[in-house]
Amino acid sequence: MYFRYCFVGVAVVCLTAVTSSVLAHDVRSRTLNQDNDSDTLSRLFHYLQDWIPCCHGSAYIAGSIVLLCTIAFVNTFFNSQEKPRSPSPQESSTSSKAVKSKKEDGVSSGDDVWVFYGTQTGTAQKFADNLKKKFLDSKLGVRVIDLKTFDPEQHILPDFVKTSTLVFIISTYTDGQPPESAAWFYNWLEESVNDFRVPRTLLSGVKYSVFGLGNSLYKENYNKVSRSVDVWMKTLHATPVLGRGYGDANVANSKHGGAEGDFDVWAKKIVTLLKAEGTPNGKTVANGVKAKVQEEEEEEETHEEVFEDEDDDIESSKNVLDVEDLGVMMKSSQKKNEAGDSTKEMVTPMIRQSLTKQGYKLIGSHSGVKLCRWTKSMLRGRGGCYKHTFYGIESHRCMETTPSLACANKCVFCWRHHTNPVGTEWKWKMDQPDVIVKGAMENHYKLINQFKGVPGVKDERMQEAMKIKHCALSLVGEPIMYPEINTLVRMLHGHEISTFLVTNAQFPDAIKQLLPVTQLYVSVDASTKDSLKKIDRPLFKDFWQRFLDSLRALSDKGQRTVYRLTIVKSWNSEEIEGYAELVDLGKPDFIEIKGVTYCGESKASTLTMQNVPWHEEVLGFVQNLVDMLPDYELACEHEHSNCVLLANKKFKIEGRWHTWIDYTRFHKLMRKFEESKGQESFCAEDYMAETPSWACFGSEERGFDPEETRFRRKNKKQDISGC
Repeated sequence: MYFRYCFVGVAVVCLTAVTSSVLAHDVRSRTLNQDNDSDTLSRLFHYLQDWIPCCHGSAYIAGSIVLLCTIAFVNTFFNSQEKPRSPSPQESSTSSKAVKSKKEDGVSSGDDVWVFYGTQTGTAQKFADNLKKKFLDSKLGVRVIDLKTFDPEQHILPDFVKTSTLVFIISTYTDGQPPESAAWFYNWLEESVNDFRVPRTLLSGVKYSVFGLGNSLYKENYNKVSRSVDVWMKTLHATPVLGRGYGDANVANSKHGGAEGDFDVWAKKIVTLLKAEGTPNGKTVANGVKAKVQEEEEEEETHEEVFEDEDDDIESSKNVLDVEDLGVMMKSSQKKNEAGDSTKEMVTPMIRQSLTKQGYKLIGSHSGVKLCRWTKSMLRGRGGCYKHTFYGIESHRCMETTPSLACANKCVFCWRHHTNPVGTEWKWKMDQPDVIVKGAMENHYKLINQFKGVPGVKDERMQEAMKIKHCALSLVGEPIMYPEINTLVRMLHGHEISTFLVTNAQFPDAIKQLLPVTQLYVSVDASTKDSLKKIDRPLFKDFWQRFLDSLRALSDKGQRTVYRLTIVKSWNSEEIEGYAELVDLGKPDFIEIKGVTYCGESKASTLTMQNVPWHEEVLGFVQNLVDMLPDYELACEHEHSNCVLLANKKFKIEGRWHTWIDYTRFHKLMRKFEESKGQESFCAEDYMAETPSWACFGSEERGFDPEETRFRRKNKKQDISGC
C-alpha cells in the first residue's frame, strides 16, 4: 500500500514538472521570439531549470489535469492486480439486491420466473396470468410477456436471463402451426437450430419449461408447436427444469378432464419445484421434488409415448423403445381400459363459464338452449326470421337448442368464436334424452318469462310463446353426434314440436340412421376440398370423403332436405360450378344461400367485414348458380337476413310456390310412421303448404311479413344470436 502511494507521488511530480515546463517554455519562446534549439538534451535541461519561475495559469491547469489522470490510472492498475476476495454475507445480500434492481433495455433481471405466452384465442394468456398469480402467492418474482414482443437480445440471450427460469405457454393452431403472435419466436428458434453458423451452445445455462395447448383429436399435429419448442431448446443446450406439459382440449382423452385440469396439475408441479429451489438447501429439496414429480408422471397416463417417434424425427436421434418403457405403456393402457373415459363431462368449467356468459342455459353436461334474437323480435311484432318467410314457422314459438355442444369443425365464421368443445366421436358422459328435452323446454320458458312486462311485447304473442311449436337443433355444435338423437327427436315430435336439424356433413352414417325430421339441413360451406379445409377447418383426416358421403346419404332421405350455403366473400364466392356439381350429388329439395354474418372480431378467425357480401352480391351469385341448375328456381328471399331460397320445381304447383310446411299434417304422418314401425313412410310433397305472395322472390316486401312492423336499430350493437 505504501509502495503504491510512493509510486503515485513520484509519477505526479515528474509528469507535472515536464508538462508544465513544456507549456511554460512554449509561452516564453513565443514572447522572446527565440529560435528552436537543435540540442534536445540541453533543451530538456533548460526546461527543468526554468519551469518553476516560468509557470503561469495555463501550466497550473494542465498540471492539475495530468495529476488527476495519473492518480486514476495508477489506482486502476493496482486494483486490477489484486486477488478477488469472498464477499461477506452482508455484502452478498447487498449485491444481490443491486442485481435484482438492475434493468437492461427495460427488462428486469430480478424476476425469478419469466412466463412467455403465445395465443390465438386468448387461452394461453389466461393460463399465463393464472400461473403468475400462483408464483406470486409462493413469494416468487414473476413477469408475463407476450411472445409477439419477443426479442432474443432482451429475453433469452443476455447472461442475466440465466438467473431466471423461462416458462413458455404456447398453443398449436391450424395444421400444426404456431399462433400468429408466436410465429416470429417460433421461426427464430427453428432457424437458430438449423443455421450452421449458430453454436449449439447458444442457450447454454438457460433454464426453461414448456406447457402446450392443443387438441389430441388432431393427432400428429397435437401440441406440435410446444413439442418443437421443447426439442429446439434442448438442441441449443437449454436445460429443462420440468418435463413439458400438455393441455388437451379433448376432454375425453385429457388426463385431468380438460386443458384447465391438465394445466392446474402441471402448474402445481413447477411452482412447487421453483419454490423449493429458492430455499436455503434448495438443490436437495428441489431434487426431492423432481423425484416425486417423476414418480407421479410414471403412474399417470401419458401422451409422451404417442409422440416419441415424432420427437425423434425432430431431433434426428434414436428411436429405440426400452423394455421398461413398454411396461409403463402397458400399465397405462390397462389403467385406461379399466377406468374408461365415458364418465368425463364434455363441458369443462372454462367452457361452461364462457357459454354462460354468452347467454346459454346449459342442460346437464353437454346440452344447451338459448333465445334467438328473432324470437325476441317476433314477441314485439317486429318480424320473424328467414324460416318464417321460407317455411312458415312462428319465430316466437321456436326453441333453439342442441343435445351436443361439441362439433367436428372449427369454421372461420363460427358465431360462437370456438368457445364450444370439439370432437369426432362421442366419448363423454351421456345425459338421457328425456332429461335434455325437459331441461330445454323448462329453460326456454324461463327465458320467455323474462319478457313479461317488457315494453313493446305483445300479450297474445307471450301467450303463444308459452307453447313451443318448433325446435331448431342448430344452436351450436353437431346435434347428430348425440348417440340418442333419434329418441330425442321422437320425444320432440311427441310434444308436437317440429324439428329442423342441421349437420355439418361429417357423419354420413348418422344421417342414414336418422329418423324422419321435419327438415334436415346439411351445411355446404365450400365446393372443393381445399376451400372446405380452409373454411370449415375439420378435425377428420378424411373430411372430404365424409362430406361427399353425407351429401349422398341426404339424397336417400324421403323428407324435406336443404343445402345451406354460407357465402364468404373472397373465400368461396366464385366456386359456382363446384356447387352445381354438389347439388347434383345430394339432390336437395331446397338450397339456402346466405351471406356470412360477421360476428365481431375473433382471435380464432381472420374474418372481417370485407368478407361479408352485400345482399345484391348474394343475389348475383344465386342467379349465376341457378343458371346451372335446370331443376331449381329462385323461390323466396329474406333481405333482412341477406338470405335467398332456391327450390326444386316440384314445389311450384300451377305457378304457385309451396315452400311452407303444413305442420299439423307432418305430425299426423309422423304418428303413422311410428305406429307402423317405419312401414308407412312419407315424402316432402306430403306436407307442403302454399307460400304467401309477400314471401316469394320479387315481391315488394322482399320477405318481410306485412303483418309485422319493421324496426330499424340505430347505433346499437349487433345481436349475433340466432340461427
